[in-house]
Amino acid sequence: MRILGIDTSGKVAAAALYDSESRCLLAQQMVYTKRTHSQVILPLAERLLADTGLNWQDVDGFAAAKGPGSYTGLRIGIAAVKAMSYALQIPCVGISTLEGLAWQNLSWQGVICAVMTARQSLVYAGLYQSDGTQITAMQPDGMQPAAELAQQLASLEQPVLLAGDAVELFRAEQGLTIASPMTRLQNGTGICLAAAQAQWQAPAELMPEYLQLVKAEKDLQEKQRAK
Repeated sequence: MRILGIDTSGKVAAAALYDSESRCLLAQQMVYTKRTHSQVILPLAERLLADTGLNWQDVDGFAAAKGPGSYTGLRIGIAAVKAMSYALQIPCVGISTLEGLAWQNLSWQGVICAVMTARQSLVYAGLYQSDGTQITAMQPDGMQPAAELAQQLASLEQPVLLAGDAVELFRAEQGLTIASPMTRLQNGTGICLAAAQAQWQAPAELMPEYLQLVKAEKDLQEKQRAK
């Protein structure tokens, strides 16, 4: 099964093409960009297909990072995947951004903590166990203070690999290893690997999961409290 995975959850726009039958990564590209993901992500995907001599009809499934991450970025990536899925009648699936970060560090054996900047002193965090061939969630993804997460990781009393754009907040902590630059930020490969294990969806079922309220929801809550 050929899976095209994209990640637009952060400052990196990433796309990867993976053949799950041969377990071969066919192509992968990421770019740290200040441009909007709507300008970047589809050209990246088209370049992967062109470079591998494939076309859109050769893809068997589309996968997208569904969050957490940038509200706008997530909506762009999910909308692109849903549109391609509808147009080509190909199934799709949403993958946790944090799970994708864990999967792209699959070679680590032990605990992987995927951690991304949320707001102020808060981070998005996911804890996963890796045996080098499979990733298993140790707890649901969530949002918590960075200091609280540091204490939680210290209490594990085992080596932990950190991946994500918030790793610098924990660099001074003992017993933590920072993922290499090649796998520290989203590169699309983890989205494909996780998708190969996931349950495929119809495009109407693919929705973002922000892990915190969007601005409109926060504003509505403030208005309701003020009444």
